[in-house]
Amino acid sequence: MKKVFLTLFTTLFIFLVPLFIYMMEYTPVNATQEKVVYNLPYPGILPDNPLYFIKAIRDQFLILGTRDNIKKAQLYLLYSDKRFAMAISLVKKGKEKQAIEVAGKGEKYFIKIPQLLTDAKKQGSWSSSEFVDTLKLSNAKHKEILDMFLKDLPQGLSDSINGVITINEQIKKTLETL
Repeated sequence: MKKVFLTLFTTLFIFLVPLFIYMMEYTPVNATQEKVVYNLPYPGILPDNPLYFIKAIRDQFLILGTRDNIKKAQLYLLYSDKRFAMAISLVKKGKEKQAIEVAGKGEKYFIKIPQLLTDAKKQGSWSSSEFVDTLKLSNAKHKEILDMFLKDLPQGLSDSINGVITINEQIKKTLETL
């Protein structure tokens, strides 16, 4: 009896497993929107922390101390991405309004980057196309996060979110000209 059961099980296993694998591989997946593959940096101290002002002062000193336009653009990109990572963390904490404000500050950092790259090009130190591609990916990730906020957060915040989305779209148009 055990041999018959084992033989039957083995036969079914041999024939059915490849069929299931085939069906799983070729089943169409309907994704409404693909996720942007871009990792945001660790945000560090959030704006709701009492020591956040120290971080903000440090960031401003670094910006003021950076003279090279390309390095300053990279710094602005880092700060912008960190602001969006902060916004996500704030939403998880239930501080939606503060999250939108932080995301707006992130886009205000980002909007300065194209002018810095244009100035660098005039001075003869043009950035690589790899950095421009990184900027486009970051911009797309910011848009994805803002769309998620628009969908998930209360309706009363939609005007604020749409204002940040407008800045994001303006940045996207500017990046296309670089």
